[in-house]
Amino acid sequence: MTESATVAQHGVDTASAVEHFARRLRHETDPSDVAAARAAGEPLTIVDVRSQASFDQGHVPGAIHLPAREIPQRHTELAGLPNLVVYCWGPACNGATKAALELSRLGYVVKEMIGGFEYWAREGLAVQTADGRTRRPIDPLTAPVG
Repeated sequence: MTESATVAQHGVDTASAVEHFARRLRHETDPSDVAAARAAGEPLTIVDVRSQASFDQGHVPGAIHLPAREIPQRHTELAGLPNLVVYCWGPACNGATKAALELSRLGYVVKEMIGGFEYWAREGLAVQTADGRTRRPIDPLTAPVG
């Protein structure tokens, strides 16, 4: 079926949909893709934009802590670092979106890790806490178990 037939049959502009989803993937990533990129040795700078208390409770190992509200004053700490990926708590938090917008306005190339720390932990990926590095059990609703 041709694209014009698809548009005519379903009233859907597939070219617009392709553009929309491709644009999202240029600016968004997810925990499993971040973990895979790290495992492959790709240079990433992961930035946790949550509060100090949230960061201390648990964060992605190696993440830089830069609360979203402090970006205007401290963003130069990120200058020259490769492939910024920001995250906040989870899908119900738009802190990473706000941080990514602010960093983009300041000239940084940045992606938002959708799902945030919640889905990072739920997928059983390593978590850094004040007590050290740990992993939580994989939530079978988010990732295959065994």
